[in-house]
Amino acid sequence: MDNNRNDRHDRGDRNDRNDRNDRPEVFSTKVKAGKRTYFFDVKATRGNDYYLTITESKRRFDGDGYEKHKIFLYKEDFNKFMKTLNEAIDHVKTELLPDFDFDAFDNREPYHGENGEGEFAGERDQRA
Repeated sequence: MDNNRNDRHDRGDRNDRNDRNDRPEVFSTKVKAGKRTYFFDVKATRGNDYYLTITESKRRFDGDGYEKHKIFLYKEDFNKFMKTLNEAIDHVKTELLPDFDFDAFDNREPYHGENGEGEFAGERDQRA
């Protein structure tokens, strides 16, 4: 479980004290993806049930805090969500970008841009 306070700050959890997100995390992991970070947090309900929050977090353009977007996913929707997510990803990989090497992104070396933001080598060129 990742209990790094900076990660919590990145997600903006300090501003959500009265939100249902303030439940204790049972499991937490993250994916750093360029200037964004995705957090996957399993949380418990009062009734000892579990749900997943998926949070996309990125630094605001003005440098004042973080912008975040959350999805709450409940156990009864896990299979439908995974099936549909996999269908969408498979469509992009096989129909829209069949020649693209998605595995090339698995072992990228971090590159710290001029502003110290986490980018990866070649990422700037692909956005231009």
